[in-house]
Amino acid sequence: MNRKFNTKEKIGRKVAKCLTIISPTLSSKFIYFVHTHKRLNLNNPTLFNEKLMYLKLHDYKNNQLVSDCSDKIKVREYLQEKNLDFLLTNVYQIVEDANLIDFDALPDKFVLKCNHGCGFNIICTDKANFDKKAAIKQLNEWKKTKYGYESCEIHYFSIKPLIFAEEYIASDEGIMPNDYKIYCFNGKARIILVCSEREESLKLTFFDINWNELNYGTEAFKATKPVKKPKHLNKMLEYAEKLAQPFKFVRVDFYEEEDKILFGELTFTPARCSAEYYNNLGNKELGQMLDLGDIWKK
Repeated sequence: MNRKFNTKEKIGRKVAKCLTIISPTLSSKFIYFVHTHKRLNLNNPTLFNEKLMYLKLHDYKNNQLVSDCSDKIKVREYLQEKNLDFLLTNVYQIVEDANLIDFDALPDKFVLKCNHGCGFNIICTDKANFDKKAAIKQLNEWKKTKYGYESCEIHYFSIKPLIFAEEYIASDEGIMPNDYKIYCFNGKARIILVCSEREESLKLTFFDINWNELNYGTEAFKATKPVKKPKHLNKMLEYAEKLAQPFKFVRVDFYEEEDKILFGELTFTPARCSAEYYNNLGNKELGQMLDLGDIWKK
């Protein structure tokens, strides 16, 4: 259920957490170097990861809308305001303590999550054989985590941790569906990142909005199977732009289940602004798309 960190990773996360408390800028430089093996250029950022770091440090700390939209429960209110609540998955229960989950009231398949970070997910595909005690223990441990400090994602600091049970999503074939992540810049959809082969070994493929494949990813994440164009791509792009209007950058994630589009999440700092899955061309061209505007030298 939980990723195991080796000793080196554990030390790195503790160092980053301490640095975040002292100086988010210093912590960001440390995290960036650990993941990219390069120095973070905040004086003249040009690469996508660099510009995202700058945007995070100079805007997200005091941007309540970014914080609310990073909250996996509060973001649902934002979709309602945009009249896009029909894209939302069903939420069965919201609790402050995992011991309060009513498992008898849940369907046979469901997902348990925390709202205040990334990777806090437990998937149940067979309730009869589900280890409830282990899930409760894990969820309560995650809930105590001050997410954002170890990754210096400032906009997560103010989110009140909660636990919720959500609808399980499957593709037409009954397996984990592709995840369509739409990169939006100043309210315009520009790039689509598709996460595929998720039940085997995650693969990442980049496309433009006309579904032309782009050479933006590293070889390590290259898909081994053809990536299907979603049936409702144009609608996804339309909805993504509607949600992205207030933001200089946001990644809007969708799934496609049977004939429905389902909303995943809004992401403002993909991979802690230190993604290793872009190649040099991708990092450079995505950076050219991100105009910092009035945030620059704020």
